[in-house]
Amino acid sequence: QVQVVESGGGLVHIGGSLRLSCAASGTIFAINGMGWYRQAPRNQRDLVASLSAGGSITFADSIKGRFILSKDNTKNTFYLQMNSLKPEDTAVYYCNVKARGSNWDLEDYWGQGTQVTVSS
Repeated sequence: QVQVVESGGGLVHIGGSLRLSCAASGTIFAINGMGWYRQAPRNQRDLVASLSAGGSITFADSIKGRFILSKDNTKNTFYLQMNSLKPEDTAVYYCNVKARGSNWDLEDYWGQGTQVTVSS
């Protein structure tokens, strides 16, 4: 079984920064990409950044130039560095990992989410 845990959320002022972490653990034979999503109250869950199996990174227009996605392959951990934060970035941030676990099936695994609140 694969577990995904996010961390690093919190309360920050406008213009501040946070770094989110997404750690995948368990029996993992391969990771075929991942994504950071966010969901604000009364909104749908939206993709903000993704990393493909081939290493390509894409960002939503709303966060381009402000957020950076990186990874540590040795730890199966992914990071979302968030800079110049705005009130509209306030949301619960979720990590999705596409991985082959012990059953060898490629499946989506989600973390529990981490709250990011940007205040004035």
